[in-house]
Amino acid sequence: MSNMRAFIPRRTFLRGLGALVAVPALESLGITKSLAATSSVVTPHPTRLAFVYVPNGVHMPHWTPEYEGALTDLPAILEPLSAFKRDMLVLTGLTHDKGRANGDGPGDHARAAASWLTGSQALKSEGSQIRAGVSVDQVAAAAIGQQTRLPSLEVGAEPGRQAGKCDSGYSCAYSNNISWRNDSTAMAKEINPRAVFERMFGGGADTEKAEGLARRMRRQRSLLDLIQDDASGLAGKVANNDRHKLDEYLTAVREIEQRVERAENESRRGPAMKLESDVPEGVPPNYEEHLRLLADMLVLAFQTDTTRVATYMFANEGSNKAYPFIGVKDGHHTLSHHENSHEKQMRISAINQFHTRQLAYFLQKLRSTPEGDGNLLDHSIIVYGSSISDGNRHNHDDLPVALFGRGGGSLLTGRHIRYPQETPMCNLFLSLLDRAGVQGDSFGDSTGRLRYLES
Repeated sequence: MSNMRAFIPRRTFLRGLGALVAVPALESLGITKSLAATSSVVTPHPTRLAFVYVPNGVHMPHWTPEYEGALTDLPAILEPLSAFKRDMLVLTGLTHDKGRANGDGPGDHARAAASWLTGSQALKSEGSQIRAGVSVDQVAAAAIGQQTRLPSLEVGAEPGRQAGKCDSGYSCAYSNNISWRNDSTAMAKEINPRAVFERMFGGGADTEKAEGLARRMRRQRSLLDLIQDDASGLAGKVANNDRHKLDEYLTAVREIEQRVERAENESRRGPAMKLESDVPEGVPPNYEEHLRLLADMLVLAFQTDTTRVATYMFANEGSNKAYPFIGVKDGHHTLSHHENSHEKQMRISAINQFHTRQLAYFLQKLRSTPEGDGNLLDHSIIVYGSSISDGNRHNHDDLPVALFGRGGGSLLTGRHIRYPQETPMCNLFLSLLDRAGVQGDSFGDSTGRLRYLES
C-alpha cells in the first residue's frame, strides 16, 4: 500500500497542563480544506472509517432484506435503523474463507474475529507464536494516520485477555481483537472510558498527563478548567456562528467527562449488576451506557479530526454475555447454538436488535454533527457486521454486512446489493481503502474491487 499525502487541514488546539483539546473546523480560522488526493472522488472533507463488530453472527432471516435494490421495509434486526435507510447499504453474499478451518479443526470464533479485518488465516496457537495479518484499519492508519493526532482508535465494551486459550487451541488474542498492527501484534482495544478520554484529550509528556489528571481529580476540576484561558481567547477571535459551534463542542466534551466521572463513582460504590472481575474501575455498570459513551467519544474524535480510523467491538467474539435488561437471561454464545429452536432464535434476534439500536444511536450522533454543507455521517463510512453468519452452523459465508454513510459522495446508499456467493469480503475492504485515499492492488484474500457501490 502507498499513499500520496493529502492536504492537511490546520487544526487549533486548546492547551493546559496535561490537556490538549482539538477544536472542530471553524470557518473564521480559514482552515484549509482537505482533499484525499488518491481518491477518485473529490471531497472537501476527509473520509473517516469505523469498523463496528458484533459477535456470534446474527439471525439471518431477520437481517436480510427480502428484495434487492432500493431499501423499503427493513427486516426486524435492521428495523431500528429505519431512519438511516437512505444512508445504508446492505451487502449480501460476502465471505471470509480464512474464517473457515481450512484443515485447522475447531475454533471458528477465534478465526472469525481474527479474519474479519485481515482476511488472513490465524495460526492455531495459544502461546506467543500468534499470527494473523495486518488489518484494513491499520493499513489505512499507516497511510493517513500521520495527518491526525491519533493514527487510529480501538475501543470495545467487553474486557479480554491477550494471552491464554479461549477457543479450541487458539489464543485469546484472536477472539478479543479485530485490529492488528502487523501479523503478530494485535491492537488491544480500550474499554475504560476514562482511558479513552485521557488518550483523546491528555496533552504533553506522560508525566505531564499524569500530573494534570491527578490535579484535576484532587481538586475536582474539569479538564476544561485547564484550557479556559485558551478557549476564552479563541472565542474572542471567531465569528458568532463559530463561537456558538465552539461552545456546543466544549459542552459536549464536558458532558462526556461528567459521564465518565459518574461511571467511576458508580464503580467505587459497587456495580448495579455483576461485572467480570477484570473490568477496570471506571467502566459503567450499565452496558448500554457503556456502549453509548464510547460511541460519543468516537464522534468527537472524528469531529475534531483527532483520528480518521476507528474499530469498535460491541463484545468479544464468542461472548456469552447475558442481556437480562431486554429479557434475555441466557448467554449469547449459548443461545447462538440454537439447534433450530424457534424460541432461541427469537432471543438471538432480540440481542441483535439491541445491538442495532446502539448502532442507530452512534449514527444519529454522526448525522446530527454538521460539517461543511452536510454532516459527519456524510463524510464517513461505518462498516457493521460479524464474521460469522449463523452462530449454530459457524459458517463464514453470506455474512451480515452493512455500510452507513456516503464516504463524501463515493457511495450510492439506500440499497440492498446481492453479490455472488463466495465473493471475498476483502474486495469490499480494498474498495474502501480507495475511498480513504489509500491505493493498493490487493488486500488479504481479495480478488479485485467490489462492484456496484457507486451505482
